[in-house]
Amino acid sequence: MRILVVEDELKVANALREGLEGERYDVVVERTGEGAFFRVTTEPFDAILLDLTLPGRDGLEILKAMRERGIKTPVLVLTARDTLQDRVRGLDTGADDYLIKPFAFAELLARVRALVRRGRGAESPRLAAADLEMNLITRKVTRGGRAIDLTVREFELLEYLLRHQGQVVSRETLARDVWKETARTTPLDNVIDVHIARLRRKVDAEQSARLIHTVRGVGFMLHEGEP
Repeated sequence: MRILVVEDELKVANALREGLEGERYDVVVERTGEGAFFRVTTEPFDAILLDLTLPGRDGLEILKAMRERGIKTPVLVLTARDTLQDRVRGLDTGADDYLIKPFAFAELLARVRALVRRGRGAESPRLAAADLEMNLITRKVTRGGRAIDLTVREFELLEYLLRHQGQVVSRETLARDVWKETARTTPLDNVIDVHIARLRRKVDAEQSARLIHTVRGVGFMLHEGEP
């Protein structure tokens, strides 16, 4: 379970990292608005803890840009801004929950667990992008009504890209989350590239609009139209 902590105060950020890692979460910390926005748009997370007052880019700006890009990762706002107007603005911008500083760590954990449960419970058995559709129950994939025959690994890879559509996914991320390989002495880059090429031929063959794109030097993105 990956959590992004966006907090500019070093002491608070370290305390959150230590506490969450003690609960077996995989924690990434960003202390600037620009760094956080880059992380959010290039890496997948299960939840985001977002401070509002940040150097570079305000937390609400990040939240608004995320939602406009279709990134639905649950967001818990952590802030000292405690007026009703601040809370309403945060929730209207796209926050899933709001926690006022200072807070008890036990309450934060409970809210994180609730966010993750809520996000999973709201999942649809169907994923889609443009005219590409995937049924997670029947494991049928179609594009424009045409059935696409995928191997187990190709299905898992396409599912991951669909769940993170609009985001650049690195080879390292795919190796960790799809192949479940974290301790290899040699990278899986060539294997991943071969699978992406095969998947692209099946998904984008004879189609006027490509969905699977290579972002040179970074990774891959599933996106309707050029990224």
